[in-house]
Amino acid sequence: MKLRKLSSIVLLGCTLLLNACSMSNKVQRQLGKDAVTEQFTEGEHQGLYRNLYRTPVEQRHYPANCKSDCYPAHQAVKCKTPGQNCRYIAVQQTPALTTGFRVQWLGHASFVVNAPDGQQLLIDPVFGQFDWPVRWVQWFAGIIKRPYTPTISSTTLTETDAVLYSHLHYDHFSHESIQQIGNKPTYYLPLGMADYMPEGGYNIIEHAWYSQSQQGELNIHLVPAHHFNNRRLLNDDNKAMWGGWLLEHGGKTLFFAGDTGYSKHFTDIQQKYGDIDICLLPIASYHHESHGDWYRYVHTTPEDALVAAKELGCKVMIPWGYGNASWQMGDISSHSPLLRLLHMQQQLKSQVPLLILNEGERVQL
Repeated sequence: MKLRKLSSIVLLGCTLLLNACSMSNKVQRQLGKDAVTEQFTEGEHQGLYRNLYRTPVEQRHYPANCKSDCYPAHQAVKCKTPGQNCRYIAVQQTPALTTGFRVQWLGHASFVVNAPDGQQLLIDPVFGQFDWPVRWVQWFAGIIKRPYTPTISSTTLTETDAVLYSHLHYDHFSHESIQQIGNKPTYYLPLGMADYMPEGGYNIIEHAWYSQSQQGELNIHLVPAHHFNNRRLLNDDNKAMWGGWLLEHGGKTLFFAGDTGYSKHFTDIQQKYGDIDICLLPIASYHHESHGDWYRYVHTTPEDALVAAKELGCKVMIPWGYGNASWQMGDISSHSPLLRLLHMQQQLKSQVPLLILNEGERVQL
């Protein structure tokens, strides 16, 4: 009798667990009159998304280029070895913006953002290594693993109201992290990315470029990025859209660019939304010995980011993509992009204030 009762309990538990794992996701699509969806309408790529700002190879040019001595040591960057395993140690003066936003950089592209209305958002949260199977391929190929992974408390996860992902690449989108966050928050994704979410009762809102959602008192906009999208090892290039996110509250704005190369989309964003208060801009993954032109085309160099910050009218720029919690993809060393940023800031006489965080640090702006 006791054995039968125990078996019934085990069976009930397994059933509940299977039901929880198989709960369907709820997906909404946010378009609107200003929404843009750039897709191939015919041919072998019909239905696939394409870069709104694509440029033929012979027409690609950049406003600024560092050509020599791009990575000089800097007194504000203390490293264990040249350009590697570093911390930024200079005393910084935070711009007095009074936006009400608080920003914490977890590392690489991952941020915790606390909005003025008290909501908490996660942007591109990836807490560990790459998801399987790329983690296995990475190990097999001898690619550098992430030497440091962000730490985030269970309380922070519990208090998260929304999660924003920019695109599907493994350093920006993580099934393991999504399952760790859970299905309480609303997930904001570019069009087509809901197909790549794990099942589990997740509440998802997909966006086209230049569409918006209301989350509490916060306006959430998806904007274009000069990049591309894929997830699987074979045959899913650009089946989902990609982009950056712009948050707006009471006329104050925070912009997360996502992975992007330099293009006219920065000036287009400024013209549509005005000068941006807080700009979270990538400065890494542009270097490759054999395919440097392609890496530069879809990722901003530090000087590209400085030019973009000026075009966006950024009142403060927080760089990301490099560092001890990066995978050092497309970089010479963990902090070579930061050294180049500080060097080119002087060369270009950039007037955009820089706010450089170490992983885990937060700032009220």
